Amino acid sequence: MSSAVDAFMQEVIAKNPEQKEFHQAVQEVVESLMPVLERHPEYRKAKMLERMVEPERVIMFRVPWRDDQGNIQVNRGMRVEYNSAIGPYKGGLRFHPSVNLGIIKFLGFEQVFKNSLTTLPMGGGKGGSDFDPKGKSDNEVMSFCQSFMSELFRHIGQNCDVPAGDIGVGGREIGFMFGQYKKLTRQFEGVLTGKGLNWGGSLIRPEATGYGAVYFAEEMLKTRGESFAGKRAIISGSGNVAQFAAEKVLQLGGRPVTFSDSSGFIVDDDGVNEEKLSFVMNLKNVKRGRIKEYVTKYPNAKYQETDPKADHNPLWSVPGEVALPSATQNEINVNDANNLVKNGCYCVSEGANMPTTPDGVNVFLESKILYGPGKAANAGGVAVSGLEMSQNSMRIGWTREEVDRKLHDIMINIHENCRKTAEEYGTPGNYVNGANIAGFLKVADAMLDQGCV
Repeated sequence: MSSAVDAFMQEVIAKNPEQKEFHQAVQEVVESLMPVLERHPEYRKAKMLERMVEPERVIMFRVPWRDDQGNIQVNRGMRVEYNSAIGPYKGGLRFHPSVNLGIIKFLGFEQVFKNSLTTLPMGGGKGGSDFDPKGKSDNEVMSFCQSFMSELFRHIGQNCDVPAGDIGVGGREIGFMFGQYKKLTRQFEGVLTGKGLNWGGSLIRPEATGYGAVYFAEEMLKTRGESFAGKRAIISGSGNVAQFAAEKVLQLGGRPVTFSDSSGFIVDDDGVNEEKLSFVMNLKNVKRGRIKEYVTKYPNAKYQETDPKADHNPLWSVPGEVALPSATQNEINVNDANNLVKNGCYCVSEGANMPTTPDGVNVFLESKILYGPGKAANAGGVAVSGLEMSQNSMRIGWTREEVDRKLHDIMINIHENCRKTAEEYGTPGNYVNGANIAGFLKVADAMLDQGCV
């Protein structure tokens, strides 16, 4: 690490102690941006990095709600409105026991660059709660969501801050929150994305993150004259992103062979076809079951539990040419990255946010494999959220084909922007540098234009 990066990070860590995920996200960006600051002293003079790592606003609040037994429960809610230089704050809400300020800040910081890469007018933000919807009844989830929105509604709006879903927040949760927002404000507006199709949602929105990660991988493969045809895809997770990544891999001629959840993973060497994928979607989205039930239905597949204390995840030792990590942050460590490369993987496209540790990223970069970081590869979700905002503003709805074509075009443009920017700054093929620099430049120029605010 250069002395300049070291000094900057020491200041960030001192101001934000115990926020390890946030430190990790900032360090990756700062390391990429040193050549930019040398070439553009105006950014250094304007303290652009110092301003970008500091959120414009952090909102934290209590969320009391009643469970089905009539007991009062209390959770913590938060929203980090990070940067509005190029548009209203935009980013998801995550409901998961692991949620804390450091994780929300890391996600919000990443969102600034991701949203910039989409070319759509969206700033960056993120929010959520340590509430766990797993095992809760619909009534309990509704009680929580209504209480959560009873505070959040004061801080959001279609021209100010537009949340969406993330881990633990799907169509059910978005519906409950939108209903409460509408009741409190008497406004029917595009204040949340990921809405139901009957009341302002967009076609392709549920599919967008998974589809986008596969489209990005497809563009990377094209740089080597290859395609998905016949390739095995190693996919982690079994939620929204993983399901639709698998669907798009199938459409492009590839063969998904894995799914996972917090307990373990399945390997189906015969390939997950359309019928098997439909089973997984019903299992996870309707029955809310565990992925191990897959092997009961399809006994040729194998299930293996994972040990969170182990130094590696055997999922990433499954042979395959393409990896699509689609579960959560830091799920691929240095051992996992080495195992992927050793077992024939040469294309990684991140469907999750920051799923690879810094040491793992270094393995991918040093091995010269095709590596698409999350802020570029999984930008499809927020891109279609932006398209949903546009449809809401115009009071129209586009067809599935129109939205999918726009999403595909956006992912092609993101890939090309990252590729060209990496070359321009002397690191050809390094999509990490390309994504960080391209995302930074647009936001930094807007901040310069708007003055010291």
